[in-house]
Amino acid sequence: MSPSTDHASAGPDLDRPVPLHPLVYLEEGEEVTVGRVDTDSYAVLPADGAELVRLLADGLTPREAARAYERTHGESVDIADLLAGLDELGFVRTGDEPPPPPVRWQRLGRALFSPPAWVCYLLVIALGIVETVRRPELAPHPANVFFSPYFTVVSLVLFVGQFPLILVHEGFHALAGRRLGLPSRLSFGHRLIYIVLETSLDGLVTVPRRKRYLPILAGMLADTVLTATLTLTADATRLPGGGLSGVGRLCLALAYATLLRLAWQAFLYLRTDIYVLLSTLLGCRDLHATATGVLRNAVRRRRGRPLLDESAWHPVDRRAARWYAWLIVAGYAFSLTVFALGVIPAGARFVTGALARFGGHAPLGPFLDSTVFFALAVLQLGAAVVIARRDRRRRKSAPEATAPAL
Repeated sequence: MSPSTDHASAGPDLDRPVPLHPLVYLEEGEEVTVGRVDTDSYAVLPADGAELVRLLADGLTPREAARAYERTHGESVDIADLLAGLDELGFVRTGDEPPPPPVRWQRLGRALFSPPAWVCYLLVIALGIVETVRRPELAPHPANVFFSPYFTVVSLVLFVGQFPLILVHEGFHALAGRRLGLPSRLSFGHRLIYIVLETSLDGLVTVPRRKRYLPILAGMLADTVLTATLTLTADATRLPGGGLSGVGRLCLALAYATLLRLAWQAFLYLRTDIYVLLSTLLGCRDLHATATGVLRNAVRRRRGRPLLDESAWHPVDRRAARWYAWLIVAGYAFSLTVFALGVIPAGARFVTGALARFGGHAPLGPFLDSTVFFALAVLQLGAAVVIARRDRRRRKSAPEATAPAL
């Protein structure tokens, strides 16, 4: 805490207890995260600063808390400055403020991650793997995307059909957090050219590290269970002759798209769920920025250029970045492999098939189908550009988020 000899400066009443909202405290080493879970407002304080906030929360007046701090640590504290900071963070309660509403859906969150639920999840995943091995036509393949000869139908159904599946993914994140009493926010974002939904669980910074892993991994669990469920549904809806039905082909198309989203988590340079998991395990602050800086300095060093300043990097980030930087490179390589083997074949079939209809004497129906398909592709790219610009403006005008979006 910053020392000061002035305890009588004009400002708040130092002889009246300060009404504070219910606060949570999480000690990690020499620092303590203090915050309000209901508003996702948090601050990282040194241990002695958090101790002073606890004294105020226990009902001591600011003057009494400052004297107790001075007796314990042998130095004075600018209590008025601390009070101003607490008020700016929204920790101070005003007389007309309503109490925070309870976090909803806690019971559902506990049920979704109860032991019986885990047994069901593991059973579905195991059955999905067994059936895929027994029946190779259920295995994921780029051709699974084309459940219809009409490209517009395929693109529209996959686009619309992915939203419920993505909502399940994000819902598992949110409910895994809400079972701990943490609020969550759902928002639209983008990854490369794709529009995505994101769940913000800033409150994870206030729970012990071991309790953060399930909310982080819950989305990947949902994708795995969904893939297995869709595969089993495709197998269960076969035609009398044994061939796949229209519903079955649609399920395999959605399962393939879900698997691609699951593979996406290994694209570490996009700060995916796996990145958040690694950062949490290692106790890092901004591992991505530090690792990126390490890679840039490696390139600059080889080219004889001035190095980036490393003084602002957190020591924990610096140690982890020495090896994590190469995982970022591996993530790029893996993403290129996924695109080459999993995305480009389907995309090439879309483009070449649609262009062939423009170049020949295709009937009106297929011609319109290709026209609408290209229009939808341009619309998605345009929407991704708009969201990217919006996010860039928000990053410039707002402080960094407490935790990455999941």
